[in-house]
Amino acid sequence: MSLVLKKILLLVFILSCSAAFPQVLGSRLDKETLALGEVGTFRISISDLQGKDVVSAPKNELLPFHFEEIKDSIDKQADSYTRIIEFAVFEEGKFTIPALDFRIGGKLYHTIPYEVEVVNTAQKGDQINDIMKNKEVKLVLQDYWQLYKWYILGALIVLALIFIIYQLIKYGKRRKSSPVVMTNQTLKDLENLKKKKFIETGNYRAFYVELLDISRNFLTKQYRIPADVLLTDDLIGVLKETNSVSPENEQLLSDIFLRGDLVKFAKTFPGEADMQNDFNGIKNFVKRSAKDLEAETLRSGV
Repeated sequence: MSLVLKKILLLVFILSCSAAFPQVLGSRLDKETLALGEVGTFRISISDLQGKDVVSAPKNELLPFHFEEIKDSIDKQADSYTRIIEFAVFEEGKFTIPALDFRIGGKLYHTIPYEVEVVNTAQKGDQINDIMKNKEVKLVLQDYWQLYKWYILGALIVLALIFIIYQLIKYGKRRKSSPVVMTNQTLKDLENLKKKKFIETGNYRAFYVELLDISRNFLTKQYRIPADVLLTDDLIGVLKETNSVSPENEQLLSDIFLRGDLVKFAKTFPGEADMQNDFNGIKNFVKRSAKDLEAETLRSGV
């Protein structure tokens, strides 16, 4: 037999063996009994791969729920595949690694199942000794500052914000209730009354009703007198008793309020000059009030 013919027969034999003995899937578990938390190793190997693809569960997701995978390494070569999984179980009992699916070159293969028993090796009454004794460390003021400085700074910031918000609210209320603000608002109300031309048209009753309402509201807010609920005689008495306004302003207000009551009850009929004088009298009183109150505040402060 010639040398060439021998080589041909050897090649045919090799190809026949390859077809007769395809790739082999194997698995191995190093221990079937583990202590709680002890690391076990599960190995999957495929030989005679012949360059085919291997598809299985992703890394760290191959084993069931109770098996805590610590390390999952895959080594794939042209003719071999090795996957090594290190795991631990932290519950006592018997747990099963089921038959796992591996798809090799499009064909599905399965590993054999395994049962793992996990036991608690600690015995009741065992004495547990520390490796080394705890050390006592004395803390100084700077150590406490480093530990709690962010809490302290946060608390100070919150307190500062609360104080600022309080002051802003207080300032806003003070501004709204200041004599100047109240004076300006009342002057606007008087201008609106003038625009209604009650004086020019002789509508004296409507004029005095609105003029007295504006005046009462002003006294209530500017001088803290309940003028909006007091009768005219009672209001005049309060003005005299409290000395809230000067004697001249007291006389002015008394004349206007009494005349207004007479007009409302149709007991007197003022002329245009009287109505204009009363309007100007209230307007001038309102203008002077802010300066008088601020001067009184300064005197009280001194």
